[in-house]
Amino acid sequence: MKINFGVIRSRIEGAARAILVRVKGYVRESWGAPFVAGFMVLLLVAAASLVMGSEFFANGVAVFAYFALVVGVVLQLVCFLKYGEKGGDDD
Repeated sequence: MKINFGVIRSRIEGAARAILVRVKGYVRESWGAPFVAGFMVLLLVAAASLVMGSEFFANGVAVFAYFALVVGVVLQLVCFLKYGEKGGDDD
């Protein structure tokens, strides 16, 4: 059985492009999303650092995570106020 890697590669590239387009559209409508995602990543890094015994580094990363969360929430609020609630019932 011969595997056609060209077809597999083109399908993976097409799927990656489709995902990238959807992510770009989501970020365009939801400005705070990257900051909230960054908060989650930074919080995981802080937790891992704390487990490994680096309390000073974990505290510093946690402070940056908190600021990322604050910026993300503020941007989400601004975005909500600018675009309004989409998809809500108009009854």
